[in-house]
Amino acid sequence: MNPPNGTNGHCFERAVVTGLGMVSPMGNDVSGSWSALLSGVSAAAPVTRFDCSQFKTRFACEVKGFDPAACFDAKEARGMDLYTQYAAAAAAQAFGDAGLETGGGDPFRRAVIFASGIGGINTLQEELFKFAASSGVPRFSPFMVPKMIGNIAAGVIALKYGFRGANYGTVSACASSSHALVDAMNLIRLSKAEVVIAGGSEAPINVTGLGGFGAMRALSTRNDDPATASRPFDKDRDGFVLGEGAAALVVESMSHAKARGARIYAELAGGGMTADAFHSTLPHPDGISVEKAMALALNDAGANPEDIGYINLHATSTPAGDGPEIMAVGRLFKNSLKTLHASGTKSMTGHLLGGVGALEAAITVLSIHNGVIPPTINTVNVEPELNIGIDLTLGSAVRKKIEVAMTNNFGFGGQNASLVFRRV
Repeated sequence: MNPPNGTNGHCFERAVVTGLGMVSPMGNDVSGSWSALLSGVSAAAPVTRFDCSQFKTRFACEVKGFDPAACFDAKEARGMDLYTQYAAAAAAQAFGDAGLETGGGDPFRRAVIFASGIGGINTLQEELFKFAASSGVPRFSPFMVPKMIGNIAAGVIALKYGFRGANYGTVSACASSSHALVDAMNLIRLSKAEVVIAGGSEAPINVTGLGGFGAMRALSTRNDDPATASRPFDKDRDGFVLGEGAAALVVESMSHAKARGARIYAELAGGGMTADAFHSTLPHPDGISVEKAMALALNDAGANPEDIGYINLHATSTPAGDGPEIMAVGRLFKNSLKTLHASGTKSMTGHLLGGVGALEAAITVLSIHNGVIPPTINTVNVEPELNIGIDLTLGSAVRKKIEVAMTNNFGFGGQNASLVFRRV
């Protein structure tokens, strides 16, 4: 377990999670999303945003009933791409949940690291469509660039709360917001910040997003039954389901949290990062870099494989992606598979791309805090080669006291990230 002065004898601050926020396909806040997750319902349904009747995939996990007017005034909302609206709304929830006050503390020791794999793709698409319809007349909005860029969510959040410390976005495809959380943890550990709002956001459900991923044959085409389309490790899986939304976590130094009497959900105890260096989109078939990322996260947390009670798997439901991860888990956790629970919550939420690492980190934190593991749904026939003996928590949530948990995320480009959380 993690020694009081940290890994390898170095003295550092411990990073803890004191606030959570979610805008997800399962619900527009933490309680609604968590309740739906534990109920084992799927958020997948036919796309409502645009006519995709000619597309190979015609469904996704959309955020439902999100009202920008409930979060921002009209001028603010007009100045934000949808991905930034999701990010700012999730951050506001986390800020309030943590009991922080605007203007409190040293603003230069308060930071924001907020990820997106794509950024303002809705704004970019809208402007290009207008340009095409104008017969080539260049009448672009002066707000196009600031709405589109991938770091603007971090800037908007900092502006809202007066945070003047480190401020940036991380971009590493589907590992983006896991990397944001590793960076947040390290800022806290090195005493370069005392509070960090970290997370990720994505809003890719449009012509460009659905069409682009569809052209790659990355998406499920189970149009006749969207709710069962995402089925991790199942022999009949045929691709991931596109999702959207945001999640935010307030990461704080233990000393600062205790001094102000904050409620602590869990400690962010370790992180591991590797690259496959194998292919632009396909993971290494042996999962060697995935295994190394998990091992590095454990070492960073001062934990052993046997300490882990739950893993939130990346589990995209793609034919190429599920195998390397589960094989890596089988090797690293070979001595504790019989006591280890895992789940693939993308089976319910869909895949939020750059936002999914933060969402699944928040889910993992809630699992520790509440002693409940959300299920993997839709998986009926685990592919024989992937049946390593681990409990995938199929169908129904399971109550279990969890001391240490892990979450994994891997992105196009071969970027891998694993996080370890510990009960405090």
